[in-house]
Amino acid sequence: MHSSPRQAAGHSAKEFRKKMKSRYRVIVLGAIPPPYMGPTLSTEVILNSKLKNEFDLIHLDTSDHRDLNRLNRVDLWNFLLAFKHYFMLVRSIFKHWPSLIYIPICQTTLGYFRDAPFIVIGKIFNRKILCHLRGGNFRNWYSSSGALTRWVVRRVHSLIDGQIVLGQCLRNLFEGILPERKIFTVSNGKNVSFDQQKKENPDKIKILFLSNFIREKGILDVLESIPIVYRHEPRVVFIFAGDWFDRGTKIEVENFLKNNKELPVQIKGPIFGHEKVDVLSSCDIFVFPPYQVEGHPWVIIEAMAAGLPIISTDQGAITESVIDGVNGFIVEKRNPYQIAEKIKFLIENSDIRKKMGEESRRLYLENFTEEKMIERLSCVFNSVLSQL
Repeated sequence: MHSSPRQAAGHSAKEFRKKMKSRYRVIVLGAIPPPYMGPTLSTEVILNSKLKNEFDLIHLDTSDHRDLNRLNRVDLWNFLLAFKHYFMLVRSIFKHWPSLIYIPICQTTLGYFRDAPFIVIGKIFNRKILCHLRGGNFRNWYSSSGALTRWVVRRVHSLIDGQIVLGQCLRNLFEGILPERKIFTVSNGKNVSFDQQKKENPDKIKILFLSNFIREKGILDVLESIPIVYRHEPRVVFIFAGDWFDRGTKIEVENFLKNNKELPVQIKGPIFGHEKVDVLSSCDIFVFPPYQVEGHPWVIIEAMAAGLPIISTDQGAITESVIDGVNGFIVEKRNPYQIAEKIKFLIENSDIRKKMGEESRRLYLENFTEEKMIERLSCVFNSVLSQL
């Protein structure tokens, strides 16, 4: 006997409801933009990804939309926010009874002690806990901390069921703190659409620095490389896009430009969406030479997606996406001369510049799209949940 369309629809609805009920519920802690920075962008990508088709994602918003200078300070507002978020987690556990709680963790004393209660609360309710470190300085901070702080880290982290890092080279950040089986690697990934038919402009070679304007991101090193490049190749234009982070760096940049008015430098503010895509698409070389510890910078992924050759430094997991001599160059930290030499080389060798850009795009498509990241994240979720 054949079922009627109405009966078939009824069965489909029941199956859908059954499927929805059988999906694992996951509380996702995390802030969303603004401000625009690695951790907030990551949360936004996860929440809007196809991961929500596989798991019942419940967002616990820990956003603080004040400017970057006010984040992670010891003040009354941050203190009250933390306790508000602890209460929200308890309420969310009672309401949704999740199988897994996903917690981004910090790599500073204040940040870790703020995040630790989330882990403890989750374990009080016997929930699976998955932590995600979106940086590369955890080991330096841990090793330089006092004995009491290190004991707290070991004790709190002994409660978790899994720890995600951004690259294979960052797995050793938790050596002696977690067993190898609890450490997972998930590289950053996002989808960015670019017109791969670049419009060649032989009259101008555009070099882009895209990041928050923080000294440790290498902005001053790029600036100091400009006179060396400009003396050799006057066709260049250097574009700096980002937001100011501290007044000291801003003053140094302004003084440099005031004393070098002849240099072809454009300073843009923070750029997002279509404007960012347009700027990346219009440039020929991407330069990002940080000397602070990094995780896996989103700007590197965006530059790869845009098909740009990249000049960077060996920080965090950067060398897992920028392969020296393949899709760019790895230079010494705080070395404007090396930066200038690599820029000049790419200007003089347009075929190599184009080939390296193509390799960036290929590596991006193979390893750093949103689909790749979500596929890996799904595997980690399922691996931790399989222990239920």
